[in-house]
Amino acid sequence: MHRASRIRKLSSGVREFLTSTPSARQISHRLFEHAPTARSRQTRWITISQLDHGRDSRERVVILGSGWAGFGLARRLDPKKYQAVVVSPRSYFAFTPLLASTAVGTLEFRTTLEPVRSRRTKVDFFQGWADDVDFKNKKITIEEAVEDPWQGLALTTDRHAGESKEQELAREKSQVEKGKMFDLTYDKLVVAVGCYSQTFGTPGVKEHAFFLKDVGDARKIRNRLLSCFEAAALPTTPDSIRKQLLNFAVVGGGPTGIEFSAELHDLITEDLAKIYPELIPLHKITVYDVAPKVLPMFDEKLATYAMNKFKRDGIDIRTSHHVKELRPGGPTEHTTPTQKKDDYNLYTLKVKEEGETGIGMCVWSTGLMQNPFVAQALDKVKALPDNLQPLDSHKNANEPEEMDWTVKKASGSGSVLTDDRLRIKLTAKGQGDHEIEAIVPDVFALGDCGIVEGTQYPATAQVAQQKAFWLAKRLNKGDFDNSGFKFKNLGTLAYVGDWNALFQGGGGSKFGGYIAWVIWRGAYFTRTVSWRNKILIPIYWVINWLFGRDISRF
Repeated sequence: MHRASRIRKLSSGVREFLTSTPSARQISHRLFEHAPTARSRQTRWITISQLDHGRDSRERVVILGSGWAGFGLARRLDPKKYQAVVVSPRSYFAFTPLLASTAVGTLEFRTTLEPVRSRRTKVDFFQGWADDVDFKNKKITIEEAVEDPWQGLALTTDRHAGESKEQELAREKSQVEKGKMFDLTYDKLVVAVGCYSQTFGTPGVKEHAFFLKDVGDARKIRNRLLSCFEAAALPTTPDSIRKQLLNFAVVGGGPTGIEFSAELHDLITEDLAKIYPELIPLHKITVYDVAPKVLPMFDEKLATYAMNKFKRDGIDIRTSHHVKELRPGGPTEHTTPTQKKDDYNLYTLKVKEEGETGIGMCVWSTGLMQNPFVAQALDKVKALPDNLQPLDSHKNANEPEEMDWTVKKASGSGSVLTDDRLRIKLTAKGQGDHEIEAIVPDVFALGDCGIVEGTQYPATAQVAQQKAFWLAKRLNKGDFDNSGFKFKNLGTLAYVGDWNALFQGGGGSKFGGYIAWVIWRGAYFTRTVSWRNKILIPIYWVINWLFGRDISRF
């Protein structure tokens, strides 16, 4: 009781000091006066009215997408001239060239991420999907995506695929009533929504394959890879099942598929061989591609170098092979009477030239398909913008308002076609079915979803970033009269394993080996955005070289 009494007396004295001492009252008042409440922290710069209030006299540039093009542009816009607002279903930029390294534990996932919201940049952000665009009223309709289950994963189809028109209207009405859809006005619009992973409609691929376009994909691959080895290490697992669990298929012979195969081989031979020595003779890595050679962007000599390197490492490359199906469960011919087809969580890969093969994992990297926003929202133009600029050769055509206008797109890929200033083009049928064109001067298309008409630039991060930097420079200077965008090829790189890489320079230089690997690592290190990751990446490289990769599953 005596101790409790002293505690009460001490507490009373503290309260009396805080309420009676002038300096203490002032300090307390100032602290609580300026400390944000929980509600104010949550709503700061969230509502449209608050966004408008902070706009001042600046033009608002709405950027759809947080990839190489969108994120690069947002960071380089002059905040004194422009209010940059990024709209994206993911709240970060992913440094895609290093995703293969994170999938095998060479780097940790955070080292490939850069947040859109940052105290170092003046960029506003809404986490949502752009659903519709109104060129005339300069307005974007956005559906919130904070609880999106697909965040961080490669998308292979429209998230609302299969809906009827009635279902679509009912969903949109429900979303509006719930406050999950809103409109955002713009002065300039930049479409940089990227592309989806291409599956060519192959049965079972979008449900059961592993992709490598985002950090969530890398995490799934890492977890599945280690679970295959753990399941194979169990004493109850038959040898026939072990071979299938440790059979890894990579579909696609481009840089992503080749680099992941090389990283996987490094992980198995450098780290897992010391932990599961008895399992290593059972593992197999196979690369499938429909083309007659891998790495089509490299010349024949470098592609052959990569194929020979893989052959020495025991990695099979099956060119001119066509994957027909991927399904869960092991092949029927390898199933014993006491086993079920789905035992051990196997998959069956059906190849036209080989038949069925049991595998533990299939990584799919066969190219890109167009984003549904580009295919649907950027199609027919409902109302023409007031500042539409018909091309000079078509000034005498009938009135633009009398014609049906559509966004001009590439016939093969469906990408938006732009002029050399990256402004989107519209097209319509004039008199006598004569096609006429016009420019929307304040709407731009960058990255994989946009193509400069008349060019054949590759759909790479390098092109997207250069477009973003060019557009930011022109907007900051307010000058589009100079020459248009031209891509400068800085070279192409690909890792092929064991500290070897390929380098093909824009000036014609080309070689492979250790020096190319040094250039490969140096290029990716210098392209890393933040100083935080510039410090972390080499630290992880050194740690994993000294102590091995982390193979824990979480």
